[in-house]
Formats: sequence, C-alpha cells, structure tokens
Amino acid sequence: MSRIGKKPVALPKGVTATIEKTAVRIKGPKGEMSVPIAREVTTSLGDAGISVAPRDTSKRARAMWGMQASLIKGVIHGVSKGYVNELELQGTGYKAQLQGKNLKIQVGFSHDVIYEAPPGIEIKCPSPTEIVISGIDKQKVGQVAAEIRSFRPPEPYKGKGIRHKSEYVYRKEGKKK
Repeated sequence: MSRIGKKPVALPKGVTATIEKTAVRIKGPKGEMSVPIAREVTTSLGDAGISVAPRDTSKRARAMWGMQASLIKGVIHGVSKGYVNELELQGTGYKAQLQGKNLKIQVGFSHDVIYEAPPGIEIKCPSPTEIVISGIDKQKVGQVAAEIRSFRPPEPYKGKGIRHKSEYVYRKEGKKK
C-alpha cells in the first residue's frame, strides 16, 4: 500500500490541471508541463487535488502508484515555485560570467569554456564564483548543473573545482617527504 499514492496531490493557488488520456497537463505561474501517465494507474481530478490509484493489485501497478504521484507533485512544485541549483567555483583564477545567454567559465584550461543554456533554463552569476541555475523542470536543472560541474569536478587534494553549494569535498593528505 503506497503511503505517497494514497494522499491526493494538492493543487496550490494559481495552478490548474487537466487530465488527458495518457498525460496530466499542469499549468502554473512559471509555465506549463505535462506528466505522462503509466498504463497501470488511473488519475482523477477532485476537490482535494489529483488522485492516483492503481488499476489492479499487480506488483508493477503498486510500484507505479506512488511514483506517478511523486512525479505529479514534482511538476506542480516546478510550475508554481520552480527549482534552483547553486554551484560555486573554488580555485585561484576560477570565475564565471554571462555573455548573453551563454555562460563563460574560466577553470584553469588554456581556453575559456562556453556553455550554452538549453531552452527553459535560466543561468545567473551573482558573483564571479557563483552560478545559479533555475527552471521549472527538476531533471533539466539537475542535468545542466551536472554538465557544468563536469568541466572541472572538485579534486580531493586542494579542493579546487566546480561544486554544488552544499557539497562537502573530502580532502586527502598529499605526499610527504
């Protein structure tokens, strides 16, 4: 029995949902997204919000029940409040700046790294060592953050690199004479 799936997903003020045959389309102040619905579950729109229920008692239907409710809840959060991921650059001479919609990063290479933001993603640089990625799609925001971080992941000896704001880098002791 899914504890997540049992509760209807509440719709905050300013968010509307329409249930189609194979998807749930959710519209909010930040934009519009749709969630594809698995064949094993049914969705219905009520006063309390969007309810998800399994079609039968199979193992897959019960597994999809809670997952579909979580996906719908994530999309509702995205179109109402949005998602934000913060990165910071650590290292001498490491800096980031915006050039139009592109992000120019200097992280110790002989050349600057230019990253073009995908549609639906907004990148800001409040300071030269901070990058703020925001958007309505949680997966896209996380993917963009991972791609930017992959240009220079933090190394364990000096801690230099691009890291998430809340990330802790375990430091190693260097060679001794």
